Amino acid sequence: MTDINSLKAFVLRAKLARYVAAEDAGSAPSRPGARDHRYAEDGDGWVYLDSCLGGGLFAGEELVWKDDAPVWAMNYCGHMTGEGFDAAFLREALSRVPRDAPYRGPIEHQEGRFLYVNNNAGNMHWFFGREEIFCSGVSVYECMYHGGALR
Repeated sequence: MTDINSLKAFVLRAKLARYVAAEDAGSAPSRPGARDHRYAEDGDGWVYLDSCLGGGLFAGEELVWKDDAPVWAMNYCGHMTGEGFDAAFLREALSRVPRDAPYRGPIEHQEGRFLYVNNNAGNMHWFFGREEIFCSGVSVYECMYHGGALR
């Protein structure tokens, strides 16, 4: 079984590399129409893949392998709920992924007229949550997610 603290630390590093990268061109798609982002560290056996389909309504998954064995997964699905969604604000919120719960973004992040709110429960073994973005108090985005350690 994978050490959960090592898994958590790797997921955090992968997500930071994914969302903090200034101009992340992505990886070759793993399936038609997908936008994939792969992260791996030389020599340690960890590999992360974030694969997303769609746009205004989207679905995706994040997967982690250790030494070619799948060890962690998260599925997410969301949509734009109103006018004014800002993808750059979402990336900013997701780049603030918490160390203790590296699933999506922080519990709350505000910048100007945008507010990101994330409610979740569980731990790296099993978790679920919902994130939402408000623009001037009006909901413009929501996403549900769930996942955990594979065994």
